Amino acid sequence: MAGSSFGTLFRITTWGESHGRGVGVVVDGCPAGLSLNEEDIQKYLNRRKPGQSNYTTKRQEADVVEILSGVFEGRTTGTPISLIVYNNDQRSKDYSNLMDIYRPGHADYTFDKKYGLRDYRGGGRSSGRETIARVAAGAIACKLLEEMGITVFAYTKSIGGIGITKENFSKEKRDKNALFMPDEKAFEEAKEYVEQLITNGDSAGGIIECQIEGLPVGLGEPVFDKLSANLAKAICSIGAVKGFEIGDGFFATYSSGSMNNDAFVRREDGTIGKATNHSGGVLGGMSDGSTLIFRAGFKPTPSIARKQHTINRQGEETEIIVKGRHDPLIVPRAVVVVETMAACVLFDLLLCNMTARLDRIKDFYVKKDSIQS
Repeated sequence: MAGSSFGTLFRITTWGESHGRGVGVVVDGCPAGLSLNEEDIQKYLNRRKPGQSNYTTKRQEADVVEILSGVFEGRTTGTPISLIVYNNDQRSKDYSNLMDIYRPGHADYTFDKKYGLRDYRGGGRSSGRETIARVAAGAIACKLLEEMGITVFAYTKSIGGIGITKENFSKEKRDKNALFMPDEKAFEEAKEYVEQLITNGDSAGGIIECQIEGLPVGLGEPVFDKLSANLAKAICSIGAVKGFEIGDGFFATYSSGSMNNDAFVRREDGTIGKATNHSGGVLGGMSDGSTLIFRAGFKPTPSIARKQHTINRQGEETEIIVKGRHDPLIVPRAVVVVETMAACVLFDLLLCNMTARLDRIKDFYVKKDSIQS
């Protein structure tokens, strides 16, 4: 299977299946000298861990990460970092009745046609459990970004059309509720909506928004490796993502040039800034120094406890009720996935950006202290 690697200089390769021995990732390109231990990674994995509320799968997994290589005496060595999380609570028998049936909204049919066989136990590589590897790798990227004063903050913007408001927005409130909504009022409304769907054996979708602060101007390339394009690929590679937008996004299509353009201004400290941020922090595929803002739209969980019409491998019409332990909505546990995938993109582009100008290359290689160290 191709396509399990992502990135250019900071490159991650994920592996493993939902009901296999475990899930893991190899991170290549992490600079030597970063202080790193398992707890640095675990705190991110704990945010996507199952079984934490009524809005997540009841699968009981500790999701404890082990560092197998690339770290010595608490610091990265510059060699590949290998991470593993073992699966401990698989119930493959829950999927035995799905062996020859294509679940609506899943990759069963496409996997079968592409490979001629598929791992029907929870979706195999198409399972949301694959995101463990992304989060583990992204936790390292987040720590690298922190060293540079760059912060990545994602949160649930809306569930089923029930959204947060600017007036009630509070970063501190995000981690104080099970839906990771930084708006207490919106959380209470969304909670009622989701609980009604659960009662009806149904599921919900929603939108995750991400804000990134502290980026230098000029991050990203002007053609194929645009900052916005690389973010879009990373975020759209997350299972269940059906839409991506940056800045005003699709709303910009209702605007005019005079309204959508961000006027440049001189700040009090003499630096250049923008009066508004319709661009979402990206101009010409490169960061413009403003807050980078993007959103990802997630579809409702396709595994629902309601009777659905479908087809089996023999082409016969049938009906199905998906059994097992599934999230009634994907969004809450996906918040940290969006956050960490964005971090992988940003650090990779920061490394690539170091070769953009000759004077900066000379600064690194010509100075005696750089050579000696």
